[in-house]
Amino acid sequence: MLKLSIVILAFNSAKFIKPCLDSVFGQDNLSFEVILVDNGSEDDTLRLVKEGYPSVRLIKNKKNEGAAKARNQGIEIASGEWILSLDCDVILEKNFINKITGFMKQSDAATGMFQPKILKDDKKTIYSCGIRLSKFRKFYDIGKNRPDNGRFNKSGYVFGVCSAAAFYKRQMLEDVKEKTGYFDERFFFLVEDADLAWRAQKKGWKAGFCPEAVCYHTGNSSGSGGKIRQYLCFRNRYFLILKNDDINILRGIVIALLYDLPRLGYLMLTNNYTRKALGEIKAFVMDKKGREK
Repeated sequence: MLKLSIVILAFNSAKFIKPCLDSVFGQDNLSFEVILVDNGSEDDTLRLVKEGYPSVRLIKNKKNEGAAKARNQGIEIASGEWILSLDCDVILEKNFINKITGFMKQSDAATGMFQPKILKDDKKTIYSCGIRLSKFRKFYDIGKNRPDNGRFNKSGYVFGVCSAAAFYKRQMLEDVKEKTGYFDERFFFLVEDADLAWRAQKKGWKAGFCPEAVCYHTGNSSGSGGKIRQYLCFRNRYFLILKNDDINILRGIVIALLYDLPRLGYLMLTNNYTRKALGEIKAFVMDKKGREK
């Protein structure tokens, strides 16, 4: 039987944590451990977990350390050969774990990640069927905001998996681990799952999509403001490219002219965090050069 560790992230999650944990402990397959990493919640999250779910292993951070570091903390103490990463606002359908573990057994041994079908909490709109890479080096959730009308019911390989609800093979995680963690903690949150997927792809690992396993995700349970998310998406995309892509000069110019320069101009006018992002991207470049010496 598959040995599974479920790592759940929480941050002021009292509104979400009970439905999430009820769906986890309501699974038919109970051969798993549950680890909850709390990023400095100031509401009733910890009390609800302690009183209602005493078997859950708790990691309590004094402040919000970001999703990447929190996931790493959970993975570090996990004993499973597979890790199921969950956001606190995800609810699993009945038999979710059995469906995806059955799919795993039929898959290539080089498949180190599995993506379920993630729907929004309306239960009829796609949130993510995996991550895809565009020619402009943009990452997208496959099917996002489209109706769940059967178009995304075919299993297959995808570029990467959305860490809001994703299975990771321990062997793969150890293979791609860096000094900055399984998930690169410099990303804080957003895009860190795409970075891990890209690193894994470069080492020969694959990501599979299992549409039979379905869960529901509210999204942005942390309540992060739009400007902050925009800043992190912009900054982390460049962290991602600088780490993983080897693009030639001509291709870089084409990408800049067609996408990046107009976008940068817009962000400079509308988001005060953009200058901060540019400074951090510059520091990232300098750090990368220092590591390569």
